[in-house]
Amino acid sequence: MPVAIITGASKGFGRALGAALAGRGWDLVLDARSAGPLEDAAEELRGHGARVRALPGDVTDTRHRGALVAAAREFGGLDLLVNNASALGAEPLVRLEELALDGLRQALETNVVAALGLVREALPLLRAAEAGAVLNLSSDAAVEAYETWGGYGASKAALDQLSAVLAVEEPGLRVWAVDPGDMRTDLYRAAVPLDDDTGRPLPGAVVPAFLRLLDARAASGRYAAPGLLATP
Repeated sequence: MPVAIITGASKGFGRALGAALAGRGWDLVLDARSAGPLEDAAEELRGHGARVRALPGDVTDTRHRGALVAAAREFGGLDLLVNNASALGAEPLVRLEELALDGLRQALETNVVAALGLVREALPLLRAAEAGAVLNLSSDAAVEAYETWGGYGASKAALDQLSAVLAVEEPGLRVWAVDPGDMRTDLYRAAVPLDDDTGRPLPGAVVPAFLRLLDARAASGRYAAPGLLATP
């Protein structure tokens, strides 16, 4: 069975993608900071018949990243690494003049440094896979100038560039940076708590766009989920 590591998998997009992969027969290694919600997600996904390891921890912790990859190795390898765990840097978001530098460091450490650390740890398994792939969750804030989204957007822009360079350096892998578009998630509510998000789609509605990338083994690059969903 193919194996995936998904960070930030206790809720939102990570959990929805995990459910879709489990339904397709994938084995999963799941990460999140909160043990209770993560185990709840794991139990749900085991209901699809998948083997699931739930490892609570922080992706900024080197030992935790090593444990995630070790769990994938125990399952027989690694076919897909999903860097979904994200930090905003400030909750709610604030203008750059108010953004604490420690908050920016947290966003960069979680969204960029930890993502690269996990990629580096996982590369031997990904290279050995028949169709190894890295999926990095980006954002439209990486390419658009939205007020108060500067710190988070800067971290996602850095992740986009990391993805692009990794694709050049590892031509045998697929490396995708994907903007999921609007979603109704706890992360968005924490970012802009006064905004009405009732019109935003739930994460499960976006997952088919990511499955299209997997099914087609699309070329490495940056994608936007709404565009993928609109493609016949």
